[in-house]
Amino acid sequence: MRTFDFAPLHRATVGFDQIADLMDRVLADNTTAPSYPPYNIEKTGDDAWRISIAVAGFSEADLNVEVKENALLVTAKRTETEADKARTYLHRGIATRAFERRFHLADHVRVTGASNVDGMLHIDLVREVPEALKPRRIEIARGDTLDAKALETAEV
Repeated sequence: MRTFDFAPLHRATVGFDQIADLMDRVLADNTTAPSYPPYNIEKTGDDAWRISIAVAGFSEADLNVEVKENALLVTAKRTETEADKARTYLHRGIATRAFERRFHLADHVRVTGASNVDGMLHIDLVREVPEALKPRRIEIARGDTLDAKALETAEV
């Protein structure tokens, strides 16, 4: 796999550390990337997404979803009951082993809800840009009005 050196970008930019970290994560050679459990990420609106994770065999009590520092962490741990221990399987293809899935969230993306339906854990996300960061129109003053205000301020 190719490797890229982003050192020149680090010397010429300020405040883009998150982008550099993201590029490092994406370009890293992760040959042992986890594939369990399978999941989908779908776009449900202009600023909305849904992550669906296959969690067959897990109840709501076995699942944990938390957000911490722009990261969504989904964990599951199923405790084996006495009834589970007493069963004899001829074939066991449904994996109920513990897992941890981490998703890195962009700025201003927050989790709005989670539900466990038909063996699928659905996590809804939405981007809410604060008013201070939204584009706004700046009123253009007439040139003589601006100069008069500047003169009044300078005289005081």
